[in-house]
Amino acid sequence: MSSSIGKKITMALTGFFLITFLIVHASINALIFYNDGGEIFTIGAHFMATNPIIRTLEIVLILGFVIHIIQGVYLWRQNRRARPVQYAYKDNSKSSTWYSRSMALLGTLILLFLVIHTSNFWIPNRIAQFKTGEELPLYAMMLEKFSHPIEVVIYLLGCFSLFWHLLHGFKSAFTTMGISHLKYNWLISFSGLCFSIIVPLILAMMPVAIYLGWIR
Repeated sequence: MSSSIGKKITMALTGFFLITFLIVHASINALIFYNDGGEIFTIGAHFMATNPIIRTLEIVLILGFVIHIIQGVYLWRQNRRARPVQYAYKDNSKSSTWYSRSMALLGTLILLFLVIHTSNFWIPNRIAQFKTGEELPLYAMMLEKFSHPIEVVIYLLGCFSLFWHLLHGFKSAFTTMGISHLKYNWLISFSGLCFSIIVPLILAMMPVAIYLGWIR
């Protein structure tokens, strides 16, 4: 899909796939709130790390991230080229929100967060599996990592960026795919708002709860 419309559709489709990933990822992370010393979380994490179907989908997930990022950068550059001359005064507040105009910035912040997040947990765990065939103690690693306030702040900023990115991207994906109707648009907007709040909140509460000692 080399056209602008084709790239937007690809962005929407990869966005839907990444939304599914976020649901699964947040659900697994939420297992730490059992506060049972990480037993339930470890079972969930082990399943995700060893199930052959999940491991195969990881490759698709990585490709989805890459395609989503590349298409996003392309569309951002295309929009910039379409308006090479900035107006002396331009008020977009009535027609669009600041976060819809800042998707490239928010996406970049999320990408930086993902680099840090995967470097902290996913990459070391996969390397250990490849070298020794054994998984790392992810729960203990989380307790250690989130005992440092800087790490907690980084994760909170990442979740904050994710909230705004989802707030626009969720509804935008439906619109791009032509799923829009006056009778149901309110439901899409409401679902997008709930999803944009709940998922980042779960992900943000994980480091906060560990840092504050609510989870041990």
